[in-house]
Amino acid sequence: MINIEDRRNNRGLPIPPLFQLLTLLRFYGTSNFQIVNGDLRRIHQSTVSRIITRLSKIMASNAKHHVHFPRNVDEWKVVQVKFYKMYKMPGIGGCIDCTHIKIQNPGGPDLEAFRNRKGYFSLNVQAVYCGPSMEFMDIVVRWPGSYHDSFIFSSSYANKYFDERTHNMLLLGDGGYACKTYLFTPLRNPVTPPELKYNKAQIRTRNIIERVFGVWKRKFPCLQRGLANAPSTIVNIIIACAMLHNISRKYQNADDDSDDEEDILEEEYGEYNDDNNILGPAARSAYIVRHFS
Repeated sequence: MINIEDRRNNRGLPIPPLFQLLTLLRFYGTSNFQIVNGDLRRIHQSTVSRIITRLSKIMASNAKHHVHFPRNVDEWKVVQVKFYKMYKMPGIGGCIDCTHIKIQNPGGPDLEAFRNRKGYFSLNVQAVYCGPSMEFMDIVVRWPGSYHDSFIFSSSYANKYFDERTHNMLLLGDGGYACKTYLFTPLRNPVTPPELKYNKAQIRTRNIIERVFGVWKRKFPCLQRGLANAPSTIVNIIIACAMLHNISRKYQNADDDSDDEEDILEEEYGEYNDDNNILGPAARSAYIVRHFS
């Protein structure tokens, strides 16, 4: 017979803020479901869900203090020098690429917009700018998985920011982007020695962003497993994880830096075709002549 007086629980008691934060970080840092995280500390799944929703929103609202472009000329010069030391490409200020974060079936009339080309539902998350220290400088988290990388970039603040050329820096992207005067992509069919040297340097330098995505998802396995939260909470979780990644890099928690550097395979989409775009390829050709001849 069960003694009613022995039925002890924490119902009605507030959960300490530090305990809530640790619950959130455990969810980010493991691939466990919310109910598992709750069972470990005798917290109901619905309470865990509310903690994740509320704290992720708070963290995401503060991400601008930790995820941002260089704020002055001196900071830009530091980034440029670091990139040049990698594979001798001058004038590079960052790399750009997208990665898919798996989500549950969102339902509704627009659900197929979230189905990516590999067949699962996702958000196509763009790291608009990534420094050689493996930190995010800007991140776009709002587009369904079926949207093309080039479209996401053309609709982003970073496109306008680099187009203005106030800092005179270049971005490196893969063949899924249109070659622009401020965004250089690999050559589809390099022939001459300078073109071959450029392609090799471009691909190896841009590989940094692929490594960042790998480090980021290993540090926060919830992004690798996929997210089943409400859409707005999913966005906040991704932004919060980017912010925490940058904080980790700032304090040099570089335990995941042991990745082997390998050339990424070319090309996922083939070269982006834009018959009206002549200034980008011309600027790229001039760059190759200046620095790789």
